[in-house]
Amino acid sequence: MVAAAKLKRAQDRVTAARPYAVKMSEVLSGLSAKLADEISHPLLDARGDEKYLIVLVTADKGLAGAFNANIIKIAQAFMKENQGKEISMVPVGRKARDFFRRRNVVFLEEYVGMTGKGRVEFSEAKEVAQKVLQVFTEDKSLDKVFLVFSEFKSVLSQKPVVEQLLPIPRSEKSSEGEVKGQAEYIYEQAPEQLFGKLLPKQVETQIYRAMLESIASEQGARMTAMDSASKNAGELIGTLTLNMNRIRQAAITKEIIEVVSGAAAAN
Repeated sequence: MVAAAKLKRAQDRVTAARPYAVKMSEVLSGLSAKLADEISHPLLDARGDEKYLIVLVTADKGLAGAFNANIIKIAQAFMKENQGKEISMVPVGRKARDFFRRRNVVFLEEYVGMTGKGRVEFSEAKEVAQKVLQVFTEDKSLDKVFLVFSEFKSVLSQKPVVEQLLPIPRSEKSSEGEVKGQAEYIYEQAPEQLFGKLLPKQVETQIYRAMLESIASEQGARMTAMDSASKNAGELIGTLTLNMNRIRQAAITKEIIEVVSGAAAAN
């Protein structure tokens, strides 16, 4: 019941934030592709393919079924696929930190306690984003940043995903050089100025959305896990009660037989 109450609030926040985050990503990816020859920005320009940073979002607590295990499994699979790369991590959540700390993964920063209270503020996501932006901007050898989190589908379905966060992906162009579905925009400031403000905001928004998705997924998984645990406990109690009654009945029957046998022997 506690998880159900938290889930409703978390689901409402995800539903409110997701359209904005998705549309913002679409618009900026399309514009960056359309203006690829005119605009250059550190958060857009492609780098090499040797050094990765993973921002991994998990829960601070357990008792949520396979929620944390599934996200960690996806992160491990991604790292295994890129064994030749130099990989570091920024864990968001105690479960991610504790798991990969024991495996000697390099942490650039760690954030614990943000998701454990059942809600997250934009200022907290902004703190994570600013650290990621600082590392990516200062470390020119860092080629890509990936965001690993659980996308909320429903109470019964949560999908772990890996998304490239930086450099911000550009939309693909058609053979005619046009970006599919991209509208024409009028710029009231120079595109360079707009992109300079919007691209960092895009990173903050995507991390905020990932944390909201993770919290909603966690509460959905916890609600399902607690429901299954309650049902299993009920079945176990029923089985043990039946077994106890059988043992008690056998003991009573044995005592009656002994009393009857004793009375018969006395006669």
